[in-house]
Amino acid sequence: MLPALAATWATLGPLLWGCGLALQGGMLYPRESPSRERKELDGLWSFRADFSENRRQGFEQQWYRAPLRESGPTLDMPVPSSFNDVGQDARLRGFVGWVWYERQAALPQRWTQDPGTRVVLRVGSAHYHALVWVNGVHVAEHEGGHLPFEVDISKLVQSGPLSSCRITIAVNNTLTPNTLPPGIILHQSDTSKYPKGYFVQNTYFDFFNYAGLHRPVLLYTTPSAYIDDITVITALDQDIGLVNYQVFVQGSEHFELEVFLLDEDSKVVAKGTGGRGQLRVPGAHLWWPYLMHERPAYLYSLEVKLTVPMAAGSISDFYTLPVGIRTVAVTESQFLINGKPFYFHGVNKHEDADIRGKGFDWPLLVKDFNLLRWLGANSFRTSHYPYAEEVLQLCDRYGIVVINESPGVGIVLPQSFSNVSLQHHLQVMEEMVRRDKNHPAVVMWSVANEPMSSLQPAGYYFKTLIAHTKDLDPTRPVTFVTNSNYEADLGDPPLMFTEEYQKDVLEQYHLILDQKRKEYVVGELIWNFADFMTDQTIYRVLGNKKGIFTRQRQPKSAAFLLRDRYWKLANESAYHQSVVKSQCLENSLFTL
Repeated sequence: MLPALAATWATLGPLLWGCGLALQGGMLYPRESPSRERKELDGLWSFRADFSENRRQGFEQQWYRAPLRESGPTLDMPVPSSFNDVGQDARLRGFVGWVWYERQAALPQRWTQDPGTRVVLRVGSAHYHALVWVNGVHVAEHEGGHLPFEVDISKLVQSGPLSSCRITIAVNNTLTPNTLPPGIILHQSDTSKYPKGYFVQNTYFDFFNYAGLHRPVLLYTTPSAYIDDITVITALDQDIGLVNYQVFVQGSEHFELEVFLLDEDSKVVAKGTGGRGQLRVPGAHLWWPYLMHERPAYLYSLEVKLTVPMAAGSISDFYTLPVGIRTVAVTESQFLINGKPFYFHGVNKHEDADIRGKGFDWPLLVKDFNLLRWLGANSFRTSHYPYAEEVLQLCDRYGIVVINESPGVGIVLPQSFSNVSLQHHLQVMEEMVRRDKNHPAVVMWSVANEPMSSLQPAGYYFKTLIAHTKDLDPTRPVTFVTNSNYEADLGDPPLMFTEEYQKDVLEQYHLILDQKRKEYVVGELIWNFADFMTDQTIYRVLGNKKGIFTRQRQPKSAAFLLRDRYWKLANESAYHQSVVKSQCLENSLFTL
């Protein structure tokens, strides 16, 4: 082990087991296994926006108590998707308030008749505040628009001879000074100028406040005693990979755990027993970023088997977690992955596209990753919120390094630094770390983007926030972004809104970056990967046009300039001559 890493491990090792302990309950990604099933609820849901003056007619009339169609007309609404751009009603695009979703879900007979089966409803993302009912019974509430939540509905679906259940989700996209991101509602009371009850939602960020069920909704099962959470922390001892694991179990205090680490050929390379331990992998294949190694993004599989003895036999649960063995360290002038200097050359992104808004979409996601690889990008920041879990899974798979950012954008009001805001921000960071702590691609947590840090309460606010995040995960650096990305508006000279201007400005940036990266700069992330939608304003004509690709993912001149630069940077930093050559050959197939 390198001396610096050895010292780090000696200091942090005893603390690492606390990473999962501060987080109450697991948030493992639902995967099928011999003991687990999942049922996707993607597709068309019944939908209605509450256009009443106080936006509370749905609660006053209790729309959740009966099928939504019985209380009035409904629309078909695809899930996952933002609701704003799907319909033709202009009121819906900028709607602020409660909207209602409903779906009837057929249930397998064994789910409803086997008391040893636990049935869980999981919502990948509901922007922003969500209430959930099953068959008219309130089961869950969640605040925060970018992270998953789930609830055990076993008792409800196993209470009688049910073949289906009715799921109702009410979602409110109103932003206040205490939400993340913050916003403010301005009511206009002058009826000579505005209709009665007129209000506007003001925000302090430069992207459209899309809303709805943005990520998959699904049902999944586990046995009544089950693997609730897994925390994995990896390290190196010379050429031996160390996989430190801790497994949390719910539903029984008497159980046995077996843990197996399999390589990509499904060969067992290490095994252990018990809820906590260390697996040693001689000659381990390390998880390397894209373009940094001839075999990047190597993933092992950690197979966990839970056995609970019962009077009538035993209960078993199985869960498989992808694991990348890698280390992260920071010096005064370098960012190290596996002990070697890593230079970020990538992008800032948004979850944004035509029609679907921020809705998760596999074809769009794969297209974006193909563009990243063509570009020679090895990293991106999840500006300005946590992205879908599937995004991080592809980053693990392709070796794309991630700076994982919270929704702390637009924090400029004094009220947004209150204790109420701080407690919510701490909760969001806990949920984000709980969800993403095991991804090898995630190398840094970003707690906020360009906050008004000059305000008096900001110092205490961010010291508390950063310290708490370090307590949750001391293995990764924590930061908040002040102005780390660089950008080029289309503008004048040479002519206003021309690609030539964007290209010229980037070339000037690159001259400076080439000087400073020899001293202390450890990376460059262009703002932005692709054009994205914003609120309508006089200075944003159908969105923000700072992307190197259009919103439809067509390249601008700047994309080709950046591609030349990023592949040059990759050549300079490659540790094996064959690495970039082989990746260049592979990516020569990516033509635009």
